[in-house]
Amino acid sequence: MSYILNIETSTTNCSVALSKNGDLVELKEDNNKFYSHAECLHVYIDDVLQAANIDLSQIDAVAVSKGPGSYTGLRIGVSAVKGLCFALEVPMIAIPTLEILASKMNVDQGIIIPLIDARRMEVYAAAFDSNISVIEPTSAKILDSTSFIDFLNKQKVFFIGDAVEKTQGIVKHPNAYFKEAYPSSEQMCKLSFDMFKAGNFEDLAYFEPYYLKDFIVNPPKKL
Repeated sequence: MSYILNIETSTTNCSVALSKNGDLVELKEDNNKFYSHAECLHVYIDDVLQAANIDLSQIDAVAVSKGPGSYTGLRIGVSAVKGLCFALEVPMIAIPTLEILASKMNVDQGIIIPLIDARRMEVYAAAFDSNISVIEPTSAKILDSTSFIDFLNKQKVFFIGDAVEKTQGIVKHPNAYFKEAYPSSEQMCKLSFDMFKAGNFEDLAYFEPYYLKDFIVNPPKKL
Protein backbone atom coordinates (compact mmCIF):
# COMPACT_ATOMS: atom_id res chain seq x y z
CA MET A 1 0.00 0.00 0.00
CA SER A 2 1.50 3.32 -1.10
CA TYR A 3 0.30 6.74 0.03
CA ILE A 4 1.47 9.66 -2.09
CA LEU A 5 0.88 13.32 -1.36
CA ASN A 6 0.35 15.25 -4.62
CA ILE A 7 0.84 19.02 -4.84
CA GLU A 8 -0.06 21.31 -7.75
CA THR A 9 0.71 25.05 -7.59
CA SER A 10 1.72 25.96 -11.14
CA THR A 11 -1.27 28.25 -11.80
CA THR A 12 -3.82 30.10 -9.67
CA ASN A 13 -5.19 26.73 -8.53
CA CYS A 14 -3.67 25.64 -5.21
CA SER A 15 -4.33 21.91 -5.14
CA VAL A 16 -3.44 19.05 -2.79
CA ALA A 17 -4.47 15.40 -3.15
CA LEU A 18 -3.75 12.27 -1.18
CA SER A 19 -3.69 9.05 -3.18
CA LYS A 20 -3.44 5.38 -2.29
CA ASN A 21 -2.03 3.06 -4.94
CA GLY A 22 -2.86 5.65 -7.58
CA ASP A 23 -6.47 6.21 -6.48
CA LEU A 24 -7.68 9.53 -5.08
CA VAL A 25 -8.38 9.47 -1.34
CA GLU A 26 -8.85 13.16 -0.50
CA LEU A 27 -8.65 16.41 -2.46
CA LYS A 28 -8.50 20.04 -1.36
CA GLU A 29 -8.09 22.87 -3.84
CA ASP A 30 -9.08 26.45 -4.48
CA ASN A 31 -8.61 28.50 -7.63
CA ASN A 32 -7.91 31.83 -6.03
CA LYS A 33 -7.00 34.45 -8.64
CA PHE A 34 -4.76 36.19 -6.10
CA TYR A 35 -2.29 33.29 -5.80
CA SER A 36 -2.89 32.38 -2.16
CA HIS A 37 -0.50 29.42 -2.32
CA ALA A 38 1.85 30.66 0.40
CA GLU A 39 -1.05 31.03 2.84
CA CYS A 40 -3.08 27.96 1.85
CA LEU A 41 -0.74 25.17 0.79
CA HIS A 42 0.29 23.82 4.19
CA VAL A 43 -3.24 24.28 5.52
CA TYR A 44 -4.57 22.18 2.64
CA ILE A 45 -1.96 19.50 3.30
CA ASP A 46 -3.08 19.27 6.93
CA ASP A 47 -6.76 19.25 5.91
CA VAL A 48 -6.28 16.41 3.42
CA LEU A 49 -4.34 14.25 5.87
CA GLN A 50 -6.83 14.85 8.68
CA ALA A 51 -9.79 14.06 6.43
CA ALA A 52 -8.16 10.77 5.46
CA ASN A 53 -7.06 10.06 9.05
CA ILE A 54 -3.51 9.62 7.78
CA ASP A 55 -0.34 10.78 9.52
CA LEU A 56 2.58 12.30 7.66
CA SER A 57 4.70 9.35 8.78
CA GLN A 58 2.54 7.09 6.58
CA ILE A 59 3.38 9.00 3.39
CA ASP A 60 5.59 7.00 1.00
CA ALA A 61 6.41 9.80 -1.46
CA VAL A 62 5.52 13.38 -2.31
CA ALA A 63 4.79 14.48 -5.88
CA VAL A 64 4.89 17.99 -7.29
CA SER A 65 3.90 19.63 -10.55
CA LYS A 66 7.28 20.62 -12.03
CA GLY A 67 6.20 23.32 -14.51
CA PRO A 68 6.06 25.31 -16.59
CA GLY A 69 3.73 27.83 -15.03
CA SER A 70 3.78 30.63 -12.51
CA TYR A 71 7.31 31.27 -11.27
CA THR A 72 6.13 32.04 -7.74
CA GLY A 73 3.62 29.19 -7.63
CA LEU A 74 6.17 26.63 -8.78
CA ARG A 75 8.77 27.89 -6.33
CA ILE A 76 6.33 27.62 -3.42
CA GLY A 77 5.22 24.12 -4.38
CA VAL A 78 8.70 22.74 -4.97
CA SER A 79 10.06 24.30 -1.77
CA ALA A 80 7.27 22.72 0.26
CA VAL A 81 7.76 19.31 -1.33
CA LYS A 82 11.52 19.38 -0.84
CA GLY A 83 11.03 20.21 2.83
CA LEU A 84 8.53 17.39 3.30
CA CYS A 85 10.66 14.83 1.49
CA PHE A 86 13.75 15.80 3.45
CA ALA A 87 11.95 15.70 6.81
CA LEU A 88 10.10 12.43 6.07
CA GLU A 89 13.02 10.81 4.22
CA VAL A 90 10.77 9.87 1.31
CA PRO A 91 11.35 10.25 -2.44
CA MET A 92 10.32 13.27 -4.49
CA ILE A 93 8.37 12.82 -7.73
CA ALA A 94 8.11 15.61 -10.31
CA ILE A 95 5.43 15.54 -13.03
CA PRO A 96 5.29 17.85 -16.07
CA THR A 97 2.46 20.31 -15.59
CA LEU A 98 1.17 20.03 -19.14
CA GLU A 99 0.92 16.25 -18.80
CA ILE A 100 -1.22 16.75 -15.69
CA LEU A 101 -3.43 19.18 -17.59
CA ALA A 102 -3.72 16.90 -20.63
CA SER A 103 -4.86 14.07 -18.35
CA LYS A 104 -8.04 16.05 -17.59
CA MET A 105 -9.18 15.53 -21.18
CA ASN A 106 -10.79 12.13 -21.80
CA VAL A 107 -11.04 11.49 -25.54
CA ASP A 108 -10.78 8.40 -27.74
CA GLN A 109 -9.03 10.04 -30.67
CA GLY A 110 -7.42 13.26 -31.81
CA ILE A 111 -4.70 15.43 -30.34
CA ILE A 112 -4.73 17.03 -26.89
CA ILE A 113 -2.92 20.34 -26.56
CA PRO A 114 -2.75 21.69 -22.99
CA LEU A 115 -2.17 25.43 -22.77
CA ILE A 116 -0.91 27.52 -19.87
CA ASP A 117 -0.94 31.29 -20.09
CA ALA A 118 2.53 32.81 -20.39
CA ARG A 119 1.33 36.44 -20.62
CA ARG A 120 0.66 38.63 -23.63
CA MET A 121 0.10 36.40 -26.68
CA GLU A 122 2.41 33.64 -25.49
CA VAL A 123 1.45 30.21 -24.13
CA TYR A 124 3.21 27.15 -22.80
CA ALA A 125 2.04 24.23 -24.91
CA ALA A 126 2.67 20.57 -25.68
CA ALA A 127 0.88 17.93 -27.72
CA PHE A 128 -0.33 14.51 -26.58
CA ASP A 129 -2.26 11.69 -28.20
CA SER A 130 -5.44 10.31 -26.63
CA ASN A 131 -3.32 7.96 -24.46
CA ILE A 132 -1.44 10.97 -23.02
CA SER A 133 1.76 10.02 -24.82
CA VAL A 134 3.92 12.98 -25.85
CA ILE A 135 3.78 13.93 -29.52
CA GLU A 136 5.38 17.35 -29.20
CA PRO A 137 7.35 18.42 -26.12
CA THR A 138 6.68 21.48 -24.00
CA SER A 139 7.64 24.82 -25.48
CA ALA A 140 6.69 28.50 -25.34
CA LYS A 141 4.71 29.63 -28.38
CA ILE A 142 3.49 33.00 -29.60
CA LEU A 143 -0.07 32.63 -30.84
CA ASP A 144 -1.10 33.59 -34.35
CA SER A 145 -3.67 32.42 -36.89
CA THR A 146 -1.40 29.58 -38.07
CA SER A 147 -0.64 28.16 -34.62
CA PHE A 148 -1.04 24.35 -34.46
CA ILE A 149 -2.22 24.30 -38.07
CA ASP A 150 -0.37 21.08 -38.93
CA PHE A 151 -2.35 19.22 -36.27
CA LEU A 152 -5.63 20.96 -37.05
CA ASN A 153 -5.51 20.14 -40.76
CA LYS A 154 -5.25 16.41 -40.02
CA GLN A 155 -7.57 15.67 -37.09
CA LYS A 156 -9.53 17.01 -34.15
CA VAL A 157 -7.49 19.00 -31.67
CA PHE A 158 -8.66 19.44 -28.08
CA PHE A 159 -7.23 22.54 -26.41
CA ILE A 160 -7.41 22.62 -22.62
CA GLY A 161 -6.05 25.05 -20.08
CA ASP A 162 -6.19 28.55 -18.64
CA ALA A 163 -5.03 30.08 -21.95
CA VAL A 164 -8.00 28.71 -23.89
CA GLU A 165 -9.93 31.98 -23.97
CA LYS A 166 -7.22 33.98 -25.72
CA THR A 167 -6.34 31.02 -27.98
CA GLN A 168 -9.94 30.60 -29.06
CA GLY A 169 -10.00 34.18 -30.29
CA ILE A 170 -7.02 33.59 -32.58
CA VAL A 171 -7.04 29.94 -33.64
CA LYS A 172 -10.08 29.46 -35.87
CA HIS A 173 -10.55 25.97 -37.33
CA PRO A 174 -13.44 23.46 -37.56
CA ASN A 175 -11.22 20.79 -35.93
CA ALA A 176 -10.50 22.94 -32.87
CA TYR A 177 -12.31 22.25 -29.58
CA PHE A 178 -11.73 24.25 -26.42
CA LYS A 179 -12.10 23.58 -22.70
CA GLU A 180 -11.05 26.01 -20.00
CA ALA A 181 -9.41 24.19 -17.07
CA TYR A 182 -6.61 24.36 -14.56
CA PRO A 183 -4.06 21.71 -13.57
CA SER A 184 -5.19 19.75 -10.51
CA SER A 185 -3.50 17.35 -8.13
CA GLU A 186 -6.39 14.95 -8.76
CA GLN A 187 -4.90 14.01 -12.14
CA MET A 188 -1.49 13.57 -10.52
CA CYS A 189 -2.60 10.53 -8.53
CA LYS A 190 -2.22 7.88 -11.23
CA LEU A 191 0.79 9.59 -12.81
CA SER A 192 2.70 9.80 -9.53
CA PHE A 193 1.95 6.18 -8.64
CA ASP A 194 3.25 4.99 -12.01
CA MET A 195 6.45 6.98 -11.45
CA PHE A 196 6.70 5.68 -7.90
CA LYS A 197 6.53 2.06 -9.09
CA ALA A 198 9.16 2.80 -11.73
CA GLY A 199 11.46 4.44 -9.18
CA ASN A 200 11.45 7.68 -11.14
CA PHE A 201 12.57 10.04 -8.40
CA GLU A 202 14.30 13.42 -8.26
CA ASP A 203 17.50 14.48 -6.52
CA LEU A 204 16.38 16.77 -3.69
CA ALA A 205 19.63 18.73 -3.71
CA TYR A 206 19.66 19.58 -7.39
CA PHE A 207 16.06 19.62 -8.57
CA GLU A 208 14.71 22.92 -9.88
CA PRO A 209 11.25 23.70 -11.27
CA TYR A 210 10.91 23.77 -15.04
CA TYR A 211 10.41 27.50 -15.46
CA LEU A 212 11.04 27.37 -19.24
CA LYS A 213 11.50 31.14 -19.33
CA ASP A 214 13.58 33.45 -17.16
CA PHE A 215 11.74 35.26 -14.40
CA ILE A 216 11.25 38.91 -15.36
CA VAL A 217 10.47 41.60 -12.83
CA ASN A 218 8.55 44.47 -14.37
CA PRO A 219 9.62 47.93 -13.14
CA PRO A 220 6.99 49.75 -11.09
CA LYS A 221 4.80 52.18 -12.99
CA LYS A 222 5.47 55.86 -12.45
CA LEU A 223 2.74 57.72 -10.62
